[in-house]
Amino acid sequence: MQKYKIDKGGIQLTNSMTGYGCGTAGNEDWSVTVEIKAVNHRFLEIYCRLPKTLAAFEEDLKKIIQTGVSRGKLDVFFTLERLGAKKITVVIDNDLAMAYHKSLIELASMCQIQERISLSQIASFPGVLTAQTEEEDVDELFALAAAATRQAVAALCVMRRREGEALQADLQARLALLEGIVADISACSATVVAEQKNRLENRLADILNNIEIDENRLANELAFFADKSDITEELTRLSSHIRQFDQCLHVTECVGRKLDFILQEMLREFNTIGSKSGSLSISNSVIGAKSELEKIREQIQNIE
Repeated sequence: MQKYKIDKGGIQLTNSMTGYGCGTAGNEDWSVTVEIKAVNHRFLEIYCRLPKTLAAFEEDLKKIIQTGVSRGKLDVFFTLERLGAKKITVVIDNDLAMAYHKSLIELASMCQIQERISLSQIASFPGVLTAQTEEEDVDELFALAAAATRQAVAALCVMRRREGEALQADLQARLALLEGIVADISACSATVVAEQKNRLENRLADILNNIEIDENRLANELAFFADKSDITEELTRLSSHIRQFDQCLHVTECVGRKLDFILQEMLREFNTIGSKSGSLSISNSVIGAKSELEKIREQIQNIE
């Protein structure tokens, strides 16, 4: 059986689903900070905590996040901070002020009161002077939030890539161990029939007590055993699965679920080998392989 060489070099493409990213954008009036915390998940789920001013732009901001993330559970926090003082303007209602002034004059004339009408009197009436706060430019705030979100996504991707690099190195080391176990099982399987023949001959010799052994019957039993315990197909499929698993670690698309499927197939093949084999050595190798597969399963739960 040709041994597949695990590729431990080349470009690292595996991404972890765990990570953190932060971005900030601002101008002279506002500062927007975006924090993203990501953990593993079967699909992509994004939960945004937005101030009311930005609530209308939630879907647009999620689309920005989706450009860099394909899988995982993301909690995204938006913080809006005003840097400059609120811009307040006072608006004068000229018509209302003139109406108050005219009414005061008429009232004084009617009551025959000689009194000078002051500016403070007119200004104190409701509606004459109104203080107004300048409304926020929501489009400008969205532009800042979008810029901060892109920064946070970029930082998150860098961290997830670093985590993925460590995951990839660990997985390839374990793939190499599995490859060695498959090679050991293949070598042992070549001697299983011969070992079974010796066991049968020794057992029959003890039972028959020097009576001649029927070689034809023995040959038939060995042929039946050899057919029943043949694991060539399982070993071939295992080598193929190891190769596919390794290749998945070097592609750009999301591969976490595909790796999980391949892992299940590998476990099924090892279980079949364990049930077919009558060799203690092969059984021990299968136990070691299943232990490594469990460790790999834990690791790939965090691959995007």
